[in-house]
Amino acid sequence: MTQTLLETDGLTVRFGGHVAVDGISCSFRAGELTAIVGPNGAGKTTYFNLISGQIPASAGRVKLLGEDITGLGVAQRCRRGLGRAFQLTNLFPNLSVLENVRLVIQAHRQKGFSLFSMADSHTEMTTAALAVLERVRLDTLRHNTVAELSHGNQRKLEVALLIALDPMVYMFDEPTAGMSVDEAPVVLDLIAELKADRERTILLVEHKMDVIRSLADRIIVLHNGALVADGPPAEVMASDIVQEAYMGRELEDV
Repeated sequence: MTQTLLETDGLTVRFGGHVAVDGISCSFRAGELTAIVGPNGAGKTTYFNLISGQIPASAGRVKLLGEDITGLGVAQRCRRGLGRAFQLTNLFPNLSVLENVRLVIQAHRQKGFSLFSMADSHTEMTTAALAVLERVRLDTLRHNTVAELSHGNQRKLEVALLIALDPMVYMFDEPTAGMSVDEAPVVLDLIAELKADRERTILLVEHKMDVIRSLADRIIVLHNGALVADGPPAEVMASDIVQEAYMGRELEDV
């Protein structure tokens, strides 16, 4: 039986009197890409924030490999295998592309530079960082600062940082948002490559239904913070409740 890597059990968050995420219980298995969809304000990004630890839950639990991680912060969850790419880029703008990736690798391996270990560790991590940059087609820009990159290349670099973390759970929040038609396929091809690793799981918040249709093994639909549909893409897309009440014309156009 395929291993469950991530679970949410009655996960809830309230902001004053508003329930933004309402008791979502869901499990995510290794080797599966789950697309999380729904109209604006449905609670998709808030659900992501609860899973990755950006905001604390009002109720419910998050479990990784069966361990309750609800009380852990972002960094602790990351060290245990949760990797998150944000809808807005979260990079060091004045450092080079290579330095951004190398810093993530250094942090992931929990190595600091010292007079005694700098040469070997620096060379090893630089080589690893270059390998990641080649995967995202940014190796030719490795010496550029992040501030010099186009928006699309910044998004690709953010995917590179996530790959460098080597997480068990990859979380992508609208990874192609703001990218040109020419830039987006590189990121989508990378996600498809990551999906081929049957020991990991991928969560994808996305509005573009053609992207979801090409990548997703499963779709879950949120509305008003609640889980309203869960199943194979063809089944979920065809359901009346999703087409008429939750996806609107965007799904009809597909």
